[in-house]
Amino acid sequence: MPDTITVEVTINAPLDAVWDGYTNPADIVQWNAASEDWHTTKATADLKVGGAFCSRMEAKDGSFGFEFAGTYTQVEPMAVLAYVFGDRMAEISFRDGPGGVTVQVRFDAESGNSIEVQQAGWQAILDNFKRHMEARPRI
Repeated sequence: MPDTITVEVTINAPLDAVWDGYTNPADIVQWNAASEDWHTTKATADLKVGGAFCSRMEAKDGSFGFEFAGTYTQVEPMAVLAYVFGDRMAEISFRDGPGGVTVQVRFDAESGNSIEVQQAGWQAILDNFKRHMEARPRI
């Protein structure tokens, strides 16, 4: 059984906006990268149990790219989003509180990179999401 890694942020934005920003492909392409030299060029999300998602992630210099894809196993709007990707699982929880919305991502570690490298990469992506959401215009 793989190790589970947890990353989280608290975002100063309304819960419905945070949920939308996390699940909307138009937003995903704006924040889904672990570093400045990477970006997501395309994203899709069929937001239902059994629905598929895919984010095409590429190095900005064109040297490498891959598709991060999977299938949703749990969709509870503004509360929980879970999915499988390959033989691994991830669960994202959204908790509204006095300091904002806490988004926590728990995922199965993979064997190709150290726990520390995986945690740092997923945390960097979540930090980008926080920056995106806090800068996003409010309607």
